Amino acid sequence: MIETLAEFNKRVNPTAAPSATAYQKAGEYFDVQPSECKLGTTTFNYRDFYKVALVTHLGKLYYADKWIEVDRPAILFSSPLIPYAWEPTGMGIGNGYYCVFNEKFLNSGDRNSLLAATPVFDISMERIYFIDDKTVESTRALFRKMMDELKSDYAGKADIVRSYMHLLVHEAMKMQDTSTYVPQKSAAQRTAELFLALLERQFPVDIPNKTLELKTPNDYAERLSVHVNHLNRVVKSTTGRTTSTLITGRIIQEAVQLLQHSNYSVGEIAFALGFEETASFSNFIKKHTDISPTTHRSLLNV
Repeated sequence: MIETLAEFNKRVNPTAAPSATAYQKAGEYFDVQPSECKLGTTTFNYRDFYKVALVTHLGKLYYADKWIEVDRPAILFSSPLIPYAWEPTGMGIGNGYYCVFNEKFLNSGDRNSLLAATPVFDISMERIYFIDDKTVESTRALFRKMMDELKSDYAGKADIVRSYMHLLVHEAMKMQDTSTYVPQKSAAQRTAELFLALLERQFPVDIPNKTLELKTPNDYAERLSVHVNHLNRVVKSTTGRTTSTLITGRIIQEAVQLLQHSNYSVGEIAFALGFEETASFSNFIKKHTDISPTTHRSLLNV
């Protein structure tokens, strides 16, 4: 089951109206809210959004292959590719905050400073960072600044919020001691994570020096030395999405970024992403985004 943003908001605050301060524009979504110390049990869910939280309640955080005891404040980074579950074990120890946002918000802004490129959003890296008292206060301050900014009428507030998110990311990365996870044996989870890490390493493409090497599920299966049927099965069971869907989505993401934030021609981009004909690339982009490459190109530097 994939939990949408609307379902998440209803679950965490069922009596409240949709946030009036959430940023929404051109498909981007970002919202930040304080979290109550009382947090009930959540089950494994695949989500269609990212979440960053200042965790100030005690509990156990479960992933498919491991779990960790959360016995002090921490910053949690959650990806839609990796399901998790939460089991409370004690009372809260202060006020927490969380923000939720979609992939378009994560990948917007200056191509050279995208949030998506930071290590904390790499699924093979740490997902929870324990922090000291000083960092707790500075993290709270960043969340409060994001909340205040969302209430403003400033046209560039999304960029300011992304800057605060970058600061939050670095606050976490400064606390980079490896967390002690308790393993839960899952070969499927490990294979799926290897696939996702390999997928991400294919990008960005190095135009004009290099083209996309791995384009199909079979390409990835061969590189990982597994049968393609096995790869398809474990990726679907672990992420809730098919191998083809994930590959296609990542190629589309790269294509749109290049069309909107580079001066390469449509033909050069098509070739770099593995398309022999520009027309095939154009049909592919139009099919999956409802916008032609030419229209995407018109948004360059807008």
